[in-house]
Amino acid sequence: MKKFEAQPSEALYPAPVVLVSCVDQPTKKANIITIAWCGVVCSTPPLLSISIRPGRLSHKFIKETGDFVINIPSKEMLQKVDLCGVRSGRDTDKFKACNFTPAPGSKVISPIIVECPVNIECKLKHCVELGAHDMFIGEVVSVHVDENIVDKDGNIDYKKAAPFVYNQGEYWSLGEQIGTYGFSVK
Repeated sequence: MKKFEAQPSEALYPAPVVLVSCVDQPTKKANIITIAWCGVVCSTPPLLSISIRPGRLSHKFIKETGDFVINIPSKEMLQKVDLCGVRSGRDTDKFKACNFTPAPGSKVISPIIVECPVNIECKLKHCVELGAHDMFIGEVVSVHVDENIVDKDGNIDYKKAAPFVYNQGEYWSLGEQIGTYGFSVK
């Protein structure tokens, strides 16, 4: 198969779409930023990363407070999720604009977004300056999951959670399960 060589870019796909909530400690003003550059970086301790441009309001809030919440939205929330990515918290109260409900986290001062089926509270461990973006590495200190998406074994039922991904400027829903870890050697 002949290959086309493209210019270097962030061509990795898909990328999970999450809403990161944070708060300005002095004013208690909460903000939401849509992030597609998010991932797992370690299992023990559980560490997740998000990458944010230094000029973003959420970048400032997270650096000052030392925490954030990764909220995983469902595909039914897509229009609101997109709005949180194209509007600035400097000009828009995104909780009000999207009719989202902030609720206190159990271990961090940043709020969770009640409407998201999964909320992952993180304490900032490292901020790595990379170039156009800084990578925030957060240690997971608490996870909240809507009971209606948990199966009988206590696992998230992803079909019910209905997450979606970002692919080079496009949002895509997830399809069906096509295998499980280790199935090739069972």
